[in-house]
Amino acid sequence: MSSNQGTQGITEQDIADFLANTPGFFERHAELLASVQLSHPLGQRAVSLQERQAEMLREKIKGLEHKIIEMIRNGQENVSIADRLHRWTLSLMQTRDAAALPAVLLQELRHQFMIPQAGLRLWGVDAAHAGAEFAQAVSQDVKSFAASLNQPYCGVNSGFEAARWLDQSHGVTSLALIPLSQGGQAFGMLVLGSPDPTRYTAEMGTEFLARIGEIASAGLARLLPAPAAPDVGAAD
Repeated sequence: MSSNQGTQGITEQDIADFLANTPGFFERHAELLASVQLSHPLGQRAVSLQERQAEMLREKIKGLEHKIIEMIRNGQENVSIADRLHRWTLSLMQTRDAAALPAVLLQELRHQFMIPQAGLRLWGVDAAHAGAEFAQAVSQDVKSFAASLNQPYCGVNSGFEAARWLDQSHGVTSLALIPLSQGGQAFGMLVLGSPDPTRYTAEMGTEFLARIGEIASAGLARLLPAPAAPDVGAAD
């Protein structure tokens, strides 16, 4: 068998494996590195192997820089959101008048998070607040829907009753519906609305909205009847 015939079975993968498993090859044949020419990806000119490797490293570094910039930007956005949530929470804690709490909650929520529209309804509130706007009657369907939500609902406004709680409901195309509960029992619902159909979508994460609901529930629970004191008068 001739030498030509003996090399016909060698593949590019065989050569790649040989070079990978023989790290000293280019040390013994350093002149090859200078003589190997590769096509430049952005043009027709040829470049040396070292130049091509350096260019690949520069591209890799540039990609890492972009990732770092994105991470910094995301970190800054998270800090900004945390600051807004902190200010909103403080506004609730500093509201002494329980009857004013729903209005403060909605006003600060719209202001801090630039939400176009927000509204809420509570049921089962203390009799002293029964005539307030936030305590207006809602259907049993709304109550059942709120009780069934394990997490906030985000999506298209398909004629939800809760959308009518907003001042300009006719222009709302997307909604976030956040249940309010205490002790596992729903006692209200917070609705956020936007004319932008992409503001609240079914694909978006709801963790942050769930935190909003937990804080709002803790504050608004002040409007519910006080729990009955345990009967301690009966003797054994």
